Amino acid sequence: MPQAEIGIIGGSGLYSMPGLTKVKEVKVKTPFGAPSDAFVLGTLEGRKVAFLARHGRGHRILPSELNFRANIYGMKQLGVERIVSVSAVGSLKEEHKPLDFVIPDQFFDRTRHRVDTFFGNGIVAHIAFADPICGELAGVVEGACSKVGVTGKRGGTYLCMEGPQFSTKAESNVYRSFGMDVIGMTNLQEAKLAREAEICYVTVAMVTDYDCWHPHHDSVTVDQIVAVLMKNAENAAKVVRETVAAMPKDRTCKCGSALAHAILTDPKKIPAATRNKLKLILDKYLKAKKA
Repeated sequence: MPQAEIGIIGGSGLYSMPGLTKVKEVKVKTPFGAPSDAFVLGTLEGRKVAFLARHGRGHRILPSELNFRANIYGMKQLGVERIVSVSAVGSLKEEHKPLDFVIPDQFFDRTRHRVDTFFGNGIVAHIAFADPICGELAGVVEGACSKVGVTGKRGGTYLCMEGPQFSTKAESNVYRSFGMDVIGMTNLQEAKLAREAEICYVTVAMVTDYDCWHPHHDSVTVDQIVAVLMKNAENAAKVVRETVAAMPKDRTCKCGSALAHAILTDPKKIPAATRNKLKLILDKYLKAKKA
C-alpha cells in the first residue's frame, strides 16, 4: 500500500509544509544511502503527500553534497508518482522579477561533480529527456499559481550550475547570451532521476534576485533577499497546496512508462546485485521479458 502519492521537495526557505494533517515522520533506507532528511508524511487537501527538505532541516547540505539518488528513490519507495520540486533561483532576464515563479520546461547542465543516474554497474539504460518536465503536471502548477494570485510563468530554461559559489559576472552574462531564464543549483539531477524512476516531475522556480548581472545587484542587501525568500516560501506553500488540490487522480502522460524502451542490457547479463538494487524500477520490465 503506497504511503504517499505526491512528493514535495522543499528548497531554500521552504523547510516544512503548512497545512499537513495526520503527520508522521519516516526515515527511509535506500540502496543508495540516506536521503537528505526524514520524509514528513501526511494528508494535504485530501491527498497523501510526502515532504522532503532538500537541504535537510536547518539547511545543512550543499547542492553538490546532495544524495539525489536516495532522495528520488526514497520517494519511489513511498509510492510517489508525482513530484513538485520547489527551488530558489536567480533570474537571468529582466522580465523574471523577484517573487515571480517560473515553471521551466528545459534544463541546461553546468554541473561537474554529480551522480545523476541509477544505472551502471552492469546495466545500461538511456531514457528520453528531450522534454524533461511533465507537461501535465506543469499545467496543474500554472493553474494553481493563477488561482492563488502568484505570478507563475510557464516555460523557459533553468541553468543548473555546480555552486556553492554564485556566478561571476562573466558567467552570468554568458548564460544570458545563451537565452537562459533562471539559474539554480539542484533541479536538473532530480529531474533526470525522477524520469528514470518513472515519476512525473515539475520545478517551481522561485525568483529571489537577479543573479549578479543586473546593474542594481550591488545595492541589494541580505535583508532584502531574506525577505524575498520568506515571501516566496509563503507563496510556494499556497501554490503547492492548490496544486495538490487540483491534481488529477490518474496520470495520462508518458512519464510512467519512461523505461519501456530504455533498457539496452540483456536481462540475463545484469548482475544479480544490480538487479536487486534496482528491482523497484526494473521488475515490471524484466519480469515481463522473463515471462
